[in-house]
Order: sequence, then structure tokens, then C-alpha cells
Amino acid sequence: MRQIAVLPYRTLGSAVDAPIQILLITSRETRRWVIPKGGLMKGLAPHAAAAVEAEEEAGVLGAVCPTPIGSYRYRKRRRSGASVWADVDVFPFAVTEELDTWDEQHERERRWFSLAEAAEAVDEEDLQALIRSFGASEFRAAASTSRLMGAVADKTGVNTMFAWIRRRLNRTDFFELFEQQAVILIAGADALARLAQGGIGASRAEHIREIEEREHDGDDITREVLQAVRRSTAHPFDRAAITDLISTMDDAIDAMQQTANAADIYDVTDFEPEMRDMAAIIVDAARLTAEAMPLLRNIGSNGHRLHELTERLVRMEGHADEIHAAGLKRIFKESSAQAPLDFIVRQEMFKRLERVIDRFEDVANEIDGLVIDHA
Repeated sequence: MRQIAVLPYRTLGSAVDAPIQILLITSRETRRWVIPKGGLMKGLAPHAAAAVEAEEEAGVLGAVCPTPIGSYRYRKRRRSGASVWADVDVFPFAVTEELDTWDEQHERERRWFSLAEAAEAVDEEDLQALIRSFGASEFRAAASTSRLMGAVADKTGVNTMFAWIRRRLNRTDFFELFEQQAVILIAGADALARLAQGGIGASRAEHIREIEEREHDGDDITREVLQAVRRSTAHPFDRAAITDLISTMDDAIDAMQQTANAADIYDVTDFEPEMRDMAAIIVDAARLTAEAMPLLRNIGSNGHRLHELTERLVRMEGHADEIHAAGLKRIFKESSAQAPLDFIVRQEMFKRLERVIDRFEDVANEIDGLVIDHA
């Protein structure tokens, strides 16, 4: 049998390497730690059905990405005593709200875990692997230059001189600027997802203003990188590769601001379900981009993981195209001849959201180019 589930997560802080926590719940009968899951629902897409399960079983709301991160298998016991294999597709679920009351709150316990703790708490090996790979902390550790410097110091004792030379040759830490830009993408994507979920009144204006502020922050970082490329004597990559990567990331936050501006100009307060799905893809795309940035510090060792991340970004972009086409087709059929402007406005919103996701695919292509050249 086939089931669907969400992996509810939140990030503690705004740093690119901020810890990720996973929300687990207990099963009703055995009290094992599990993720919210259930069966497919008639009339709902798999990820939408998974989001319903998250609300009913765990009491959380958020942005569910329509592209699964993977699947796992477990033995499901029937009431008759028989057991069958269940294959579960797992969708990333960025939690934006925890409800005080929900359907199954008296039947289950919910608790936030670190990635490592969550992987240890669940029983299924495939699910353990999915959770461990979600934040890829081991890759962040491998990408850490401070650890590399520490190892050199232990063996040679010349780290002080090496660090001084490195500072003299290259006063700009381009990697840090890449990571700061990724943090801006996450913040903008989260605000865009909250706007798409139905921000109204003051909260709607706050979401739009937050995206606009993040766009300004992105411009500042892009400007700093472009100036540093000209004045620095040493660069981690080719000058064109550095400017192309930071500019493409800046294009992504620019596209988010343009989407928010369109929602403000056209007074869009009710986003279509497909639009919310595309916003959820943007949230996950920003998360994957943020995971990729620290890995560029040690690109030779992290080439395989970087390729996995970019492959997922490209696959998400293709899925978003399908959602975009389905949404346009639906609103065209439902629109009346008396309200052509309404269709035009919604078509424009779809187009804006698609552009955001296209920019993340461009980021993936830039990263792939770096992997090809340097890994």
C-alpha cells in the first residue's frame, strides 16, 4: 500500500548553518516516535493530503513542498492482525504555526528533536537515513575551513603564518558573503510563503515589507561582492563564476520582491492552491541553496553532495512547471467572460512565482558549473 507523510521542520536562528529541528509525534497504539502520515485522499494531491495529516495529527500548519525528498518502507499492521508493506512518500514541511488545539492532541505526544535525535528516535532505517540527510550536518562539517585549519595547525604548527598570508592576499571572504545571501533567500522565501498562505491586513503588509527589505539586503551583498572581485588579488573561483553566482542569487530575491509587489498592486489576498504549492517549493529551494553554500568552501570533497542538491533543485523546477500549467488551465476554465481582468491578474501571479523558481534553477546551474570546474 502507498501512504504519504510530512517531515515537519524548523530552523533555530537565521544563520546559514543554524540547527534544524524535526517534529515527531507518537503513534496512537505503540507510542513509537513517527512522522505525521496517512493514506491518499480523494480529490487531494499527495502533498496536500500529507499537510492535512500534519494538522490533524501534529497540530501544525506550514508550507509543504509538492516534491518529495524520498520514501521509506515499513510494516503496517491491520486490525485483523495481518501486516502489509507500506511505502511512504515524504514531503518537506516548513512549520509556520503550532496550534494550541487539534484533532488528535489527546491521542499523541508531539516533540521537537535535533536531526540526530530524530533519526535515533524513529525505528525505520530508511526514514532514519532521510532525516540524517535532510540537514546534512556532516557535509557542513566537511566544508568548515576552521576545522581544516585546526588539522593543519596540529600537524605543522604554521597556521598563524598561513592565516596571516591568507588575510593579506584576500581580505574578502566570498564564501561568507554567499552564505549571507542564502540566509536572505530563506527569509524572503519564508515571508513569501506566509503571504501566499493568506496574510491579510497588517500581517499582509508586514510580509510584503519584509520581502522588500530582504531584497535591499541582497542588493547590498551583491554590490559588496562585485566590488571585492575588482579590488581583491586572490579569488576562490574564476571572477566570472563569482559574479554570476552572487548575481543569480540576487535575481532570486529580486523575483520574490516583484511577486510581492504584484500581490500589493493587484490587491491579491487569496492565492490559488497551486500558487501556495509553488511558494512551498520556493521555501525548500531556498533551504537547499543555503545548504549548498558552505559546501563550496571545500568543493573538491563535497562535489557529490552538491550535485545531489542541484539535481533536486532542477527536479523541483520541473515539478513547479507542471503545477503552473495545471493552475493556469484550471483558472481559465473557471473564469467567466464577465471577469477577464481577474484571470489576467492570476495569470500574472503564476508567472511571477514561476520566475522565482526559475532563478533557483539558475543558481543550481551555476553551482554545477563550479563543481565541474573544481571538484
